[in-house]
Amino acid sequence: MTPDAALRLAVVGHTNTGKTSLLRTLTRDPEFGEVRDNPGTTRKVQGAHLLADGQRLATLYDTPGLEDASALLDYLDTLIKPGERPDGPERLNRFLDSPESRRRFEQETRVLRQLLDSDAALYVIDARDPVLGKHRDELQLLAYAGKPLLPILNFTHTPQSRLPAWREALRRLGLHVLVEFDTIAPPLDGQSSLYERLALLLETSAHKLQALRDALRREDQRRRQDALRLIAELLIDAAAWRVHCAADQPALEAATQTLRERLRQREQRCVDALLQCHHFDSRSYPAHSLPLQGERWGMDLFHPQALKNLGIHVGKGMAAGAMTGATVDAFLAGVSLGAATLAGAAIGGLWQGADKLGKRLLGRLRGWRELSVDDSVLRLLALRQLTLLQALERRGHAAQTPIVLDAGTQAENRSAAAAPTHHSTTLSVPPNAARWQRGPLPATLLAARAQPSWSTLSSEYRSSPAREAAVQALADTLPNLDDRETDTNAVNPE
Repeated sequence: MTPDAALRLAVVGHTNTGKTSLLRTLTRDPEFGEVRDNPGTTRKVQGAHLLADGQRLATLYDTPGLEDASALLDYLDTLIKPGERPDGPERLNRFLDSPESRRRFEQETRVLRQLLDSDAALYVIDARDPVLGKHRDELQLLAYAGKPLLPILNFTHTPQSRLPAWREALRRLGLHVLVEFDTIAPPLDGQSSLYERLALLLETSAHKLQALRDALRREDQRRRQDALRLIAELLIDAAAWRVHCAADQPALEAATQTLRERLRQREQRCVDALLQCHHFDSRSYPAHSLPLQGERWGMDLFHPQALKNLGIHVGKGMAAGAMTGATVDAFLAGVSLGAATLAGAAIGGLWQGADKLGKRLLGRLRGWRELSVDDSVLRLLALRQLTLLQALERRGHAAQTPIVLDAGTQAENRSAAAAPTHHSTTLSVPPNAARWQRGPLPATLLAARAQPSWSTLSSEYRSSPAREAAVQALADTLPNLDDRETDTNAVNPE
């Protein structure tokens, strides 16, 4: 390999251990290859490039699964004449020149040709499988190529994984450098750790692997900044939005419905953008119907139980009524404080804050009311998007099941739901959710309350430097509100 040539890495292993899944996750391409539970899904060699700043630093080659290494080892012995002691590569070359390489062992031939033409191999192991003789024979066969071999233990986040047995078996075979990398739920630094371990085996190419790690770090930082800005945009839009209506009950109910439906749609647009930002599609987190009652209430943005499940305090009015999530301000100069409160109580006691006369438009909107999104719903929006972001950052691109919202997950039970499973990715409350559950709202959201023109949901929307500054300021504070930080600050009690 010339100094400037891209690394060539063969991804090898037994049938159905997750080789294609590994490439999907490493390349962040959920469409690469084909992933099924059936053995032998990959029948040909496919390549995928790893880039850093537009330069191709490595190419990964997905190979078919090894199916009969034990029989092939026996066949290799028949190609050795008495008194000969050929080395590993010579043994493989003799096999590749033999007729059986094009017949009985055609599958293994594709793997070995690619391995001999590569700089190193990533040997993917399904950590749920017991260590069998066929695995040892595969490793012996691959060792004949004389290439560095990095075992990758896949599917490690399942109760069926046999990590201690595999570590011991690999140690006994002299393979002391390995990596645990679950392609369904990889650790945040999993890809970087993989390249770091590989650099120990490819010392002359360590600088390329370091360049890949640096590029990964920059890409992750950029992706996270973009995602946090998307969430900040949603929250500013929600906080600043106002819906005006007449003071009678039918008008209030209609305006409430408008507010709720438009905000649901806005949240879905944010979800779609977060999925796209992380190279997932709607199949990863499909749109849900949002009824106010029934078994799927947990997905509804305005159901009181959805707030309770994320540890958000719910007032008596919201808990008792049928329409939730709005605050009404009275702008009618001739209506007393008591009349405004009674108007709210008449529709279920849900208009939290109805006793506060709106001062911003007092005198201009005589006889009208103004609805805005309740603080508790803002908290729920923030928590739902941050937990979704957390799930996306921990989700491998080989995952086949959608992300689900665990409607029964309480804040105090989040540790039980935190461990990823092979069957689904579950949204659970971030450990530092207390700031959004009970603490004061960020100052930027409070400022947005007084700026209806900051909301893209409004016909009054106007782009302005002040709004852009508020969005960026909020995005900059969001990283301190999720589970990556240690919350040492006291929060206000409920």
